[in-house]
Amino acid sequence: MKTKNSYKQLPDEKGYFGKFGGRYVSETLMPLILEVEKEYNKIKNDNQFQNELKYYLKNYIGRPSPLLFAERITENLGGPKIYFKRDELNHTGAHKINNCMGQILLAKRMGKKRIIAETGAGQHGVATATVCALFGLPCIIYMGEKDIKRQSPNVFRMKLLGAEIRSVSTGSKSLKDAMNEALRDWVTNVRNTFYIIGTAAGPHPYPAMVRDFQSIIGKEVREQIIKAENKLPNLLMACIGGGSNAIGLFHEFLDDKDVEMIGIEAAGHGLNSSKHAASLTGGEPGVLHGNKTYLLQSNEGQIEEAHSISAGLDYPGIGPEHSYLFEEKRIAYMSATDAEAIEAFQYCCKLEGIIPALEPAHALAVLIKIAKNYSKDNIIIMNMCGRGDKDIFTVAEELKIKL
Repeated sequence: MKTKNSYKQLPDEKGYFGKFGGRYVSETLMPLILEVEKEYNKIKNDNQFQNELKYYLKNYIGRPSPLLFAERITENLGGPKIYFKRDELNHTGAHKINNCMGQILLAKRMGKKRIIAETGAGQHGVATATVCALFGLPCIIYMGEKDIKRQSPNVFRMKLLGAEIRSVSTGSKSLKDAMNEALRDWVTNVRNTFYIIGTAAGPHPYPAMVRDFQSIIGKEVREQIIKAENKLPNLLMACIGGGSNAIGLFHEFLDDKDVEMIGIEAAGHGLNSSKHAASLTGGEPGVLHGNKTYLLQSNEGQIEEAHSISAGLDYPGIGPEHSYLFEEKRIAYMSATDAEAIEAFQYCCKLEGIIPALEPAHALAVLIKIAKNYSKDNIIIMNMCGRGDKDIFTVAEELKIKL
């Protein structure tokens, strides 16, 4: 339930957003998790830490990222004003580095000498490898065998940055399995290792910590849209895998009751098929990767394989804060299929000269469908959370174009 009539006050001291979240980890990991929580609570109000983070956000990552009025798409859709929050212009090409920079500075403060991470689309892996190179720390990235094949440009980038890539061939050979292996590594190397989790999921304090580091997105948007339009947006939109880019955009506006929000899941081959990654639409509450949240699971409670053409959305769960906001009906959740995302990908390229990642292409696909429901004086802001360099081979294969 809400604290002090605010959605922004959660999680509670045990890491729960209503009934979701918490800390479901082995006894071996619990002391380290408690240490991470203790240190994170310290740096929230530590001016030295916050000033160092601000320095790197500005001078290394390139923040603030622009808020672009998408003029041609606005004209083509004939309805509301469409704005893109251009987090794909960050160093490394996505929102992921906002969180990685915060976590690497925390790891340094805690004296950790070895960094591990999981990755699906490779953007979190690249961002982690980048900050490890910046600060001279060894970096091990767990990545599903399937994702290594479909995200080869990012795999090469990680290797150039000095990271060791560990291929995961268990299960669906994608993001869920990479996270499983990273957690196993962490249990084995508790003393010297810091796990930089890439999304707003995992055991407390990670969902809140990742959200807080990503909330720079929404804070900038509030300032930028008031400067541009002298009012708040009517609607915010973002794609959702684990949900870090979305909660990063949404969190600042959760208590603004007139601001609508829509998170877009991956419908894969369709919600009626077994090939999708829409855990809120097609899942049930359960426990995975240290937290209670909505999951794709069988009647016996076994985690089912997710599917999305987008490696970054190919995950059978979602961050616990999203599960809470879904049940509270504060945020609406919709979905887009692989085919719709590919169509929106091409649409954005041709109309705005922006090659989006397949992740935000899902959000754009839904935006295109619902724009007719909004008037010309309305404002919609979509988070363009990643650029599509990494996806060109996937799209070319899908469109049967030989490179």
